[in-house]
Amino acid sequence: MEEPLIQIPGVKLGNQGLEVSRLGFGCAGLSGTYNAPLTHEAGCSVIKEAFNRGITFFDTSDLYGDDHDNEIMVGKALKQLPREKVQLATKFGLLRLGDFQFKVKGTPEYVRKCCEASLRRLGVDYIDLYFQHRVDVSVPIEDTMGELKKLVDEGKIKYIGLSEPNVDTIRRAHAVHPITALEMEYSLWTREIENEIIPLCRELGIGIVAYSPLGRGFFGGKAVLESLPSESLLGTHPRFTRENIEKNKVLYTRLCNLALKHACSPPQLALAWLLNQGKDIIPIPGTTKVSNLDINIGSLAVELTEEDLKEISDAVPINEVAGEREHPLISKYGWKFANTPLKIDEKLHVSVLCFA
Repeated sequence: MEEPLIQIPGVKLGNQGLEVSRLGFGCAGLSGTYNAPLTHEAGCSVIKEAFNRGITFFDTSDLYGDDHDNEIMVGKALKQLPREKVQLATKFGLLRLGDFQFKVKGTPEYVRKCCEASLRRLGVDYIDLYFQHRVDVSVPIEDTMGELKKLVDEGKIKYIGLSEPNVDTIRRAHAVHPITALEMEYSLWTREIENEIIPLCRELGIGIVAYSPLGRGFFGGKAVLESLPSESLLGTHPRFTRENIEKNKVLYTRLCNLALKHACSPPQLALAWLLNQGKDIIPIPGTTKVSNLDINIGSLAVELTEEDLKEISDAVPINEVAGEREHPLISKYGWKFANTPLKIDEKLHVSVLCFA
């Protein structure tokens, strides 16, 4: 089994005991999202190179790739790595019915079915961090969390996470069993969670896993310096339409100018800004290229003052970003709409009826 050649600092993710590398790795793109999918051999090679460079936190989902391809690929990579040194996150609850056609499901029976299927595909005895990928607004969150708590008690998962929940859902879920982390979109051009979600997480001791930390590749030059691959789903993303990308290029240019000032690349500056928002925020940039791994890891060495952080934030004003943050067919599953029905205590309900 290989050992990391480089040591990236470990940090606590939430206050439940999980420790992860300061920078994680999002595996989705290895199975094709914004590019052509890699072969399993090539994908495993990228994962191993990330581990060799000190990244130990890997994020996947049963949604990624055709026929759960990403979990299968990650499982193959894990067989070549020391399992006890890897923090593995996967997700359940978001089903693809077709191109940008999805269904969300969070019933207890489905939670268990998905978890056990993921364990088989990944070839592991336990999942370190198990996320509900999107909140099922037809199922009380207490029911979903109740089953997740049972899976913790059985040792099949170690920690519980939620992706894109709203404030009320977070509080109610946390009351059933402590939530270790939320997986939320967070980057220079997507900062809505700063007002409500992050303060609540800090109140409750919940970490943040920041997905799309480079703005779906925008701050790495995607669609600005290079054309989008024909396989990329970004062609229909609101921020990457021809009209909006022309407007957003101004933001990229400003970041480039600041990157020159700090002697780093634009993606490094964007990641460094995010890393400086708090040690409880773990970005998980993904890539199919080892050269980009080195660039991303280099962000850990970029030092920024409070004045620098403000200057970077001001260079990418949220009100100047053209286009919504999500594709319109999936935006309805975002955190602002992710509330679930209240769970009614049946005994209390009966007693109320008796005395009515």
